[in-house]
Amino acid sequence: MSSDDLTELSLKLNMEEKNETELEQIEMELLLNGIHQYYGYDFRNYAVPSLRRRIWHHVYAEGLTTISALQNKVLHERDCFERLIFSLSIPVTEMFRDPQAFLTFREKVIPLLRTYPYIRIWHAGCSTGEEVYSMAIMLHEEGLYDKARIYATDMNSRSLQQAKEGVFDIKKMKQYTKNYLEAGGTRSFSEYYTAKYNSVIFHPFLKKNMIFAEHNLATDRSFNEFNVIFCRNVMIYFNDELRDHVHGLFHESLSHFGILVLGAKESIHFTSFSEAYKALDRTEKIYRKIK
Repeated sequence: MSSDDLTELSLKLNMEEKNETELEQIEMELLLNGIHQYYGYDFRNYAVPSLRRRIWHHVYAEGLTTISALQNKVLHERDCFERLIFSLSIPVTEMFRDPQAFLTFREKVIPLLRTYPYIRIWHAGCSTGEEVYSMAIMLHEEGLYDKARIYATDMNSRSLQQAKEGVFDIKKMKQYTKNYLEAGGTRSFSEYYTAKYNSVIFHPFLKKNMIFAEHNLATDRSFNEFNVIFCRNVMIYFNDELRDHVHGLFHESLSHFGILVLGAKESIHFTSFSEAYKALDRTEKIYRKIK
């Protein structure tokens, strides 16, 4: 094959790859627009690389070969839509996840909360609720739970249902116990749950001041004023526009001197609200609203 033939073949392959990429982009936009218009869920400003991987994973999981075929199935079968939402909402969490963050919260935020007559905490994007129960345990040990209300929200109804039930895999308890102790736990972690078969259920008193509700950070508004907003490892999946929108929602929802807790890979910097906060701990991404 001559050099001219190789050049022509290379150009042809590049053109085909470009066309496939453009087609994929169109298919993704149609799928996301369809979900938004028909179901009211907005994924259009999620970070593209992560979103693309999860969409294709779901295409294959449904036994399909194209994003267009997934769109057709999602719009005509509610069960398929529910499965896709569960996949896209990324339900990854654990009890006392990143223990140092909880330990720092215990040491630097709990003393501030002691001065409040009433404490409202919002766990935004709570997934299956492990961090919500972690917070309840910490507040209980610090003698603050009786004057607290924890609002736990997520857009994923399946995750919320599991969170409400407070039932988790017993195999995870070894890691959760380790996390609890590293986070400054003061008791035996097993005091907080009852084991049955292959699961554990957390004691009802931990749920008495929890309120679970569906809430979509991309489309829903503020619904209360909070002393603490806990939103960790959620916005890493958003693009800059949606991230800024959510920070606006949090700023509106926080009381003056309220506390915002973000994930290890998240930051208030490079948002429109960076000047509105003072860092209580830059390493653990704990900020206090000052204006």
